[in-house]
Amino acid sequence: MGKVILLGLIFLGKTCFAQKIDTSANRVKTKFNIAFKRIGTLKPKTTNEINTSNWIIGCETLDRDLTDYEQYKEYLVPLGIKRLRMQAGWAKTEKVKGVYDWAWLDKIISDAHQRGLKPWLETGYGNAIYAGGGGINLSAGIPTSVEALQAWDKWVAALVNRYKDKVEDWEIWNEPNFGDNTINTPEAVAELNIRTAEIIKRIQPKAKISGLAMGHIDLKYADTFFKVIHHKGKMHLFDNMTYHDYVYNPDANYGKVADLRRVLDKYSTIVQLRQGENGSPSIGGPNRGAIGDYDWSELSQAKWNIRRMLGDLGHDIECSILGIIEMNYGKTSGPITRMNVKGIIESDSLKRAIRPKMAYYAMQNVVSVFDDNLMRIKNIHDTHNTNAKIGSAEIKYHKGTDRSVSVYAYEHKNTKKQVFTIWNDEYIPTNINSVKNLNFTILNANFSQPVYVDMLTGAIYEIPDNHIDKNGNKTTFKSLPVYDSPILIADKSNLKY
Repeated sequence: MGKVILLGLIFLGKTCFAQKIDTSANRVKTKFNIAFKRIGTLKPKTTNEINTSNWIIGCETLDRDLTDYEQYKEYLVPLGIKRLRMQAGWAKTEKVKGVYDWAWLDKIISDAHQRGLKPWLETGYGNAIYAGGGGINLSAGIPTSVEALQAWDKWVAALVNRYKDKVEDWEIWNEPNFGDNTINTPEAVAELNIRTAEIIKRIQPKAKISGLAMGHIDLKYADTFFKVIHHKGKMHLFDNMTYHDYVYNPDANYGKVADLRRVLDKYSTIVQLRQGENGSPSIGGPNRGAIGDYDWSELSQAKWNIRRMLGDLGHDIECSILGIIEMNYGKTSGPITRMNVKGIIESDSLKRAIRPKMAYYAMQNVVSVFDDNLMRIKNIHDTHNTNAKIGSAEIKYHKGTDRSVSVYAYEHKNTKKQVFTIWNDEYIPTNINSVKNLNFTILNANFSQPVYVDMLTGAIYEIPDNHIDKNGNKTTFKSLPVYDSPILIADKSNLKY
């Protein structure tokens, strides 16, 4: 019988809402039938069991009260992702000039810190109590007046001084190039990034700072932004430049990301690119936000999220998923005017957490396997040409003329036992699970006991002997079921189940 963890009861009037995490072997409710024998299910790892990982979970919009931290805080540690992206909320904190009310943010930062979580805190948005103070919503303009910029400087200094012992990761502003405002020129945003980063570094010299936070990849905008920072000799202030690239097919943007990397390389080869915000809706429809106008379901959302997580991991790019819970956008919250259903927890109109979606459990599966003990084998790339050189290993696969597959390889840093991630990447995640059988030949494979893992459900299967052919340094896995969600060929020693 499956287990359910009760995280607490919330009483509002006569209604009682129970928040639940399903810990059973069948927590992902979807049809996935293959002929192999199922031998187990991945066991999630809490953040207490993981030192570092490649991922960040979005806890955005607390500054605008579109979500309620108290509703989802108990879900964070079981998810297994340590780092939390948040906005600090200048306008929410300074409602009277010169007076800061930190109570709301103190409670959140302190709770996260006590749970062993690591907030990644963004200094924006603006504050309308100052003339020229900038907007407070998505697509808002940055502060521009002398008075507002001086107040901004004081706000940033006060913010960093208050949380420097609990926050080491910062970001400057959210999506300055989003929308059609003419205030956020790349030159002006670069200047705001520089002045803000200098304040942070003066108070907290070891702080990690992310700049840009581009709303979509605009190479011309990015080039001008980087050029201003470089010409002023300030690129050393930044650890990351972040971008948000919502695309229907989560594997379709790596060419653009490579282009952005080449632009950044003109000015710095040290500063990293970070995927600062991305995710998929669980319901399609107008005014749902980025990529909302598609027939999304919880199944296709889960596939999208884990493909993007593992695709970014395969490209050595840190990845932040939006977001932990659905966001209750209203008519005054910017261009999104309906519930933003990219959250991996369902919520209601009163911001109450109802239940985890399929994506929550699928992401638990990814985090369970790919902790800091698994290291990517270098020189891997998508195997669109049916061949890939993977460090000392090499993989080939046999496909039909209409198949495009992503393959990335990893090994345990101590045992050197391997894990290969594989999925069909040629189209937008679908709302059905339709598999095709492919053959994969790996040169110099290192497995003691290879198993097949479906990352969506967490199910672990035996690979029958008649599906494995070893010949010298070649290991061929025959007729492996592959579909539009990641599966693994993994040494069983790399799995917790």
